[in-house]
Amino acid sequence: MINQIFVNLPVKDLQKSIAFFTKVGFTFNPKFTNEHGTCMIIGENIFAMLLVHTHFTSFTKKPIADTAKGAEVILAVAVDSKEQVDEYVQKAVTAGATTPMENQDHGWMYSKGFQDPDGHLWEIFWMDEKAMPKQ
Repeated sequence: MINQIFVNLPVKDLQKSIAFFTKVGFTFNPKFTNEHGTCMIIGENIFAMLLVHTHFTSFTKKPIADTAKGAEVILAVAVDSKEQVDEYVQKAVTAGATTPMENQDHGWMYSKGFQDPDGHLWEIFWMDEKAMPKQ
């Protein structure tokens, strides 16, 4: 079983990304922070490594995706309530994010998304699996 996840995300301006995600409510592990990147703590065992482009490209021979033209991934993050969904997205928008998609409310699942300053797509959602329709 996998016990942790580290998602690597390229960022153009590390300090700008740290400031943005701090305003959204995330914290960072100083042990894994230097001029090349930082480790953003998303959950108990969930982390995003925000890496400057030059450092990110040392891990792959592929070009960094142009998020102005396409999506590389959607990072879906579960929270404990509909209110928390709204709070996270409002903090992101206040910090400079855009909201490229409409909100989704299925009763048993509620989600909103935002696009961070580097164009990465985030979906914040709440779900009540017990209320999920049977298939």
